[in-house]
Amino acid sequence: MAYPGYGGGFGNFSIQVPGIQMGEPVPETGPAVLLDEYCGFPAFSDAYSSAGDSVYTYFSAVAGQDGELDAEELQRCLTQSGISGTYSPFSLETCRIMIAMLDRDYTGKLGFSEFKELWAALNAWKQNFMTVDQDGSGTVEHHELRQAIGLMGYRLSPQTITTIVKRYSKNGRIFFDDYVACCVKLRALTDFFRKRDHLQQGSVNFMYDDFLQGTMAI
Repeated sequence: MAYPGYGGGFGNFSIQVPGIQMGEPVPETGPAVLLDEYCGFPAFSDAYSSAGDSVYTYFSAVAGQDGELDAEELQRCLTQSGISGTYSPFSLETCRIMIAMLDRDYTGKLGFSEFKELWAALNAWKQNFMTVDQDGSGTVEHHELRQAIGLMGYRLSPQTITTIVKRYSKNGRIFFDDYVACCVKLRALTDFFRKRDHLQQGSVNFMYDDFLQGTMAI
């Protein structure tokens, strides 16, 4: 059975980026990025090399001596890269939860491999945002967010969509920074839940401490 909230393919971006098919590079991502059906964003190919890569240039210009980015360094790196385009730069809080989403070694920072994965996700989410922002307002409204979440493969109830809109909107409109924060949290919490749903039935029993560790980190 298809796992609730994953749309069978768990965030299949092959249907949401116009003109791009599975296995084709995502525009403006720098290295060779291939569309994948995992977690709603592309995965990097094994043939990736940092030589001459603008993504590595952005990363190395800001990373400390430890070769990693903390939240403030990540914010500076993304701002300098211009990945937000015409949208406002990412807030420090959004950068914190970006790190929490991908910090698999629990250092509180992102190494370059984790940063590459984030870069691909941000480009895919940006393409998605631009696709559903049909009136070109630079924001998405309730119906546009519902469409965007559906395109990422999530099957959420109208009540859940309404809850998300209330959480992330300003006067009924969701700006790009808040949209990305929403995408990060959806992906991270769904991943947290799915790993514990061993039978893939959409039901999990949590220990209270486990629940807090998973949710408070995001």
